[in-house]
Amino acid sequence: MMEKWLAGIDLGGTSTKLAFISVYGEIIHKWEIPTDNSNEGKNILLNIAKSIDKKLEEIGQTKEKLAGIGMGAPGPVNYSKGILYNTVNLGLRDNYPLRDILEVETNLPASIDNDANCAALGEMWKGAGEGAKDLVCVTLGTGVGGGVIANGHIVQGTSGAAGEIGHIAAIPIGGAQCNCGKTGCLETIASATGIVRLAKETVDSGDAGEMGRVFADNGQITAKDVFECAKNGDTHALKVIDEVAFHLGLALANIANTLNPEKIVLGGGVSKAGDFLVEKVREQFEKFAFPRVRETTKLALATLGNDAGVIGAAWLVKDRASY
Repeated sequence: MMEKWLAGIDLGGTSTKLAFISVYGEIIHKWEIPTDNSNEGKNILLNIAKSIDKKLEEIGQTKEKLAGIGMGAPGPVNYSKGILYNTVNLGLRDNYPLRDILEVETNLPASIDNDANCAALGEMWKGAGEGAKDLVCVTLGTGVGGGVIANGHIVQGTSGAAGEIGHIAAIPIGGAQCNCGKTGCLETIASATGIVRLAKETVDSGDAGEMGRVFADNGQITAKDVFECAKNGDTHALKVIDEVAFHLGLALANIANTLNPEKIVLGGGVSKAGDFLVEKVREQFEKFAFPRVRETTKLALATLGNDAGVIGAAWLVKDRASY
């Protein structure tokens, strides 16, 4: 009997990552294509289907090699119905029947979920989760995403919006404006965008040490710059990172007090700050976590990088087919 492959797709606003993955979670082929957002995104799924067909032809395989296709999409998803409720960056209309159209275009059975959920599944299956069945994954990038896994399955919530960790009220009254329309969301502080905002506020206030010099030299400052300044001992940068760690550690402690996961995995571009970030967050986490939770829930860095999404999307196929 021919061993099947799984197709995993990580749909992004700028580019789309695709991969053929074994039933054991090993990436066999991976590539990416631009995401065509024009004309209300009508070419997005067609381009994906064409790209899959082209790749199969290049490597001398037929579509029968694929057991199915899984996709992670940005925005809240109704997993059971395969509907993408809304998205800002793709141009697709609200309540878009993403799964059904994907199945029509590819002629493959399909499953879809939120992209942060797929990243969490990827880390659970082949990454930092190391097979943990109770896991929370937090992606710290331009925004803050999250995926909650309980007993090996993503917690969807009643409308597919479970795991919106970035929109926990870090500052209940006041705080910076968030893209979701609220103010004071964790995303406004713990994302790369939030870190840059805090750094600029410090620079604008006057004496900003090394951060101020970086800004003066480059005309801008990045989250990476802030972490580098903090690692060099700059007190102003350390103050920014300490504020980020406080709010993130508090939020993660509250999540852990509710769920007591085996692991909380930190991913996304901000997590590239590595152990420096984790140790500061852990210090705050341990202050606020219930003692038994503090002893049993571990913080870890994601290990799959940009591959987490496609591997997690492939897991959707594996889980559905019970391989």
